[in-house]
Amino acid sequence: MILIITLNPLLERRFYYPSVIEGRVNRNGKVFFHAGGKGLNVSRQLKKFGIDSYNLFFSGGNDGKILRDCLKKEELQFTSVHIEAETRQAAVIISQNDKKVTSFFSENPTVTDKEVTEMKSRIEKMILNCEMVVISGSSPSPIADELIPFTIKLANELDKISVCDFYGNNFDEVINSSPTIMHNNFTEVEESLNIKLQNEKQIIDFLNNLYHKGIKRAFLTNDGNEFYAQNFDYRYKIFPPKINSIDSTGSGDAFVAAIIYAWRKGFVFEDSLKFATACGALNAESFEVCQVAVDDIISLKEKVKIEPIGKKMKIIDDSPHQE
Repeated sequence: MILIITLNPLLERRFYYPSVIEGRVNRNGKVFFHAGGKGLNVSRQLKKFGIDSYNLFFSGGNDGKILRDCLKKEELQFTSVHIEAETRQAAVIISQNDKKVTSFFSENPTVTDKEVTEMKSRIEKMILNCEMVVISGSSPSPIADELIPFTIKLANELDKISVCDFYGNNFDEVINSSPTIMHNNFTEVEESLNIKLQNEKQIIDFLNNLYHKGIKRAFLTNDGNEFYAQNFDYRYKIFPPKINSIDSTGSGDAFVAAIIYAWRKGFVFEDSLKFATACGALNAESFEVCQVAVDDIISLKEKVKIEPIGKKMKIIDDSPHQE
C-alpha cells in the first residue's frame, strides 16, 4: 500500500467560462467541485496508472464534507482526521477560449494540539501496513509543522520508503529528517530556505548537501524549464520537451506520481526521469489535473533530453542473452 498524507487539502470551486472579461460580471459559468491538494493529486495520477493508494488528511466543516464527497465519486480511498476549522477552499476561474486559469485561495485552517495528536496516532497505525509513504504539500498551521519530520523519521525507523514534496517554515528540519526521495521546485526551495539557486554551482551545492543528509534521490524542477536531479551522488540536467502549456497546476504532483510508478516498475534512473518529465509536461497541456495516460507519456518521453553532470554511471546490461 502507498500511504499519501496531505495535511492541507483544498476544495476547489472550478468556474468554466468560454471567455472571461476582467473587471466585469461574468455570468452563466459552469461550476464543478474538485478535491485539490498536492497529495490528492498524486493519488489521482497513481489511480490513472492503475496503482492504488490510501489518503490521509485533515478535513473540517461543510467544505471538508464536500471534499470527501468528491473523493468518493472519484473512488479514491481515504481516511480524514476531523478538525474544527473549515477546510480551505479556492475559486478557480477557467477561461477556455483564452486558455487562462486564475486561482484565488482562502486562508489556511488552524489545527489544534489535539488534532495533531490524533493525526500522529493515525500515521503510526497506518504506516505499519504501507510500503511507501508520501508527504505532499504545505502544513496548514505552525502547530502541524512537526508532522512532516515525525512521519519521515518514523518511516526510516520502520525501513519504509518516504517521498517528500513539502515546502514551508521548517523545511530545513524536514531535510535533516532524511526522506528517501525528495521533490521541490526552485521557488519552493529558495523561499523556504532563503537561499538563491541562480547558477549551476549553487544548484549542485544544494543537491550535494541533500545527498550528505541521506536523501537518496532528489528532483529540483523549474516550471517547464531545464531542471536538475540527483541519484545518490550522480547528478543530471534535464531538458523537458516543448509543449503548449495551458495550466501547470498539478504538474509537479504528476511528476511525483510518475517517479513512484517508475520506482515500482523498476525503471533505471534515467528512464524514470524521462517518464516523469513527460508526465509533468503533458499535465500542463490540459485544464484537468493529474489525468495523464501512460500511452501518451511513452509517446513523449523520448523527446526528453538528459545530460549527466560530473561522473557518469555505467549501466550494465545483465539481462539474459542467447548465444
